[in-house]
Amino acid sequence: MSNHITKLLVANRGEIARRIIRTAHAMGISSVAVYADSDNCAPFVREAAEKVALRGSSAKETYLDGAKLLAAAKLMAADAIHPGYGFLAENAEFAAAVLEAGLTWVGPSPSAIASMGDKLSAKQLMESAGVAQLPSAKLPPGCDVSGVADDLGFPLLVKAAAGGGGRGMRVVEKRDELVGALEGARREAGAAFGDDTVFLERWLQHARHIEIQVLGDTHGNVVHCFERECSIQRRHQKIIEEAPSPAMSELLRERMGAAAIAAAKAVNYHSAGTVEFLVEDDSFWFLEMNTRLQVEHPVTEAVTGLDLVREQLLIAQGEPLGFTQDELSLTGHSIEARLYAEDPANEFLPATGEVLAWEPSTVPKARFDSGIETGSVVGIEFDPMLAKVIAHAPTRREAAMKLSRVLETTRIHGVTNNRDFLVATLRTPEFLRGDTTTDFIERVSPSRRRTISPASLAHACIAAAMAGQLNARTNAQRLGTIPSGWRNTRMPPETRSYQFGDQKLTLAYRQQRDGSFVCKAGDRQWEVRILPHDERALVLEIGVRQLHVELHNIADRWLVHLPDCDLELHEQPRFPVAEREVAAGGLNAPMPGKVVATSVSVGDRVEAGQLLLILEAMKMEHRITAPIDGVVSELPVQANQQVANGELLVVVSEQ
Repeated sequence: MSNHITKLLVANRGEIARRIIRTAHAMGISSVAVYADSDNCAPFVREAAEKVALRGSSAKETYLDGAKLLAAAKLMAADAIHPGYGFLAENAEFAAAVLEAGLTWVGPSPSAIASMGDKLSAKQLMESAGVAQLPSAKLPPGCDVSGVADDLGFPLLVKAAAGGGGRGMRVVEKRDELVGALEGARREAGAAFGDDTVFLERWLQHARHIEIQVLGDTHGNVVHCFERECSIQRRHQKIIEEAPSPAMSELLRERMGAAAIAAAKAVNYHSAGTVEFLVEDDSFWFLEMNTRLQVEHPVTEAVTGLDLVREQLLIAQGEPLGFTQDELSLTGHSIEARLYAEDPANEFLPATGEVLAWEPSTVPKARFDSGIETGSVVGIEFDPMLAKVIAHAPTRREAAMKLSRVLETTRIHGVTNNRDFLVATLRTPEFLRGDTTTDFIERVSPSRRRTISPASLAHACIAAAMAGQLNARTNAQRLGTIPSGWRNTRMPPETRSYQFGDQKLTLAYRQQRDGSFVCKAGDRQWEVRILPHDERALVLEIGVRQLHVELHNIADRWLVHLPDCDLELHEQPRFPVAEREVAAGGLNAPMPGKVVATSVSVGDRVEAGQLLLILEAMKMEHRITAPIDGVVSELPVQANQQVANGELLVVVSEQ
């Protein structure tokens, strides 16, 4: 039976909403966007044919409110709902409510979602289907948890039974870490999924995380679209994915593909889905099945030529698959990197702020699936992913080098992000030779922050100084035809000072009779010429080198985009500015959030690294630990208290 879709409500936000809208429009299907208060001007809202405000700020008040979503679909006369990923995408009750309302659900059946949505039930189902499992154990009320863990063996993983995305997961290396890991995983799972059920699973430290993309229709046809490797992870969340896997033999691909199809058929699966495995040598074990579109689906699209959203929409309308397993093939290699607002140098702590500049690279060409633009604000309510960047090339090495160059030449300012860490990872010898296992980041330790060369820093400061004097000339109220810095007597050169991190550079410059400038910093000197340029970039000759530099000035901040890196310079005032006093040994909130628990009291002696309190922000827990050995002298916060960004949490004084 065919369910013709004419208007599709996208029950999601950000890049995945844009992605779904793009394919729907290409198929002649109208679209409806729903949005939270903070998303009212977001790109996905603007690009949808029609839009509905959900009147709320949090996920719970908006994208997780099934009643509001159904009311929006009814209001706009939509005949189908696509959930994207996350939020209600794997909520069987919502899927059933959509169908009961007479709408088409773009996804698998509610029964399939329910069967695979609980990881414990899914493991039992897969075991009966003959798919290999990692040893695991339930934790019924009143059980001897330590005894269960000892029987299972260490290291092990505490794992949420519901949800995904790395939330509610803790690796436990030894027995005395178990209680804390269980408590943290339960809190995080309850906050993220509304279900704090956890279980224990054997943890493989040096395995690969490989998943198989499946497609099934309502006529009983199921195919697999080969594999994706997703082993580069932090906090059990993927950040680099690729297809095909560099470790995959044809025989292993055939075996894993057959296992994935068996898993899908066991629940009469239709739509797009992913079966995830851990792989070690030629052995593999079932992890879970995601009954939705995956974040990393673009790499499969790149190597197969499929549009997986289009396939979902066709399947939802009752169409049979338009191809057989034998007709699918792999072409080239594709790698995706997830660009996040986070600080790799600070344990990948999520970041917030305004995106002051966003210009995706155009050379070389790559695919950008992004939910942001210049002016977008990254808040605390939703996932901090900014964009997915996908490169496709004939070989894996070419794809990796292409992706790293695309990331490197993309302009992004205003919010701390992981771009430089991604570039460093893609260029490590280990990644380039395919030595990618789930412990990659800990084992290889790619540089978490780019080291800016003295030459690049000097060039950025010179560009800022030249732009500053041009601005001064343009904005001069009087004698605007006289060059800035002109004097009728011999005077000292003009000076400007810039701060970059903990580095400070003072630049002295003087204009010559021929219009060029002599710039000095310490014992270094450059001859600088300003060449004809447009509003987008300043073109300079620094010595014999020609440099195109994009700059954006906001008060004392200079956002500088060089050919190989981005910098943010802070121009220093000519006179000292009084700074507020900061408590020695004080630890401040890295972002707005809620204090979940405190582990110390005023007067307690603590050791460096000891847990002081837990802060929940962006649906994840962040451990605030003692920076030194000392005594807790101040603790102005308590459990369940909301704190602002930068608010003092605790002071540890040396004794």
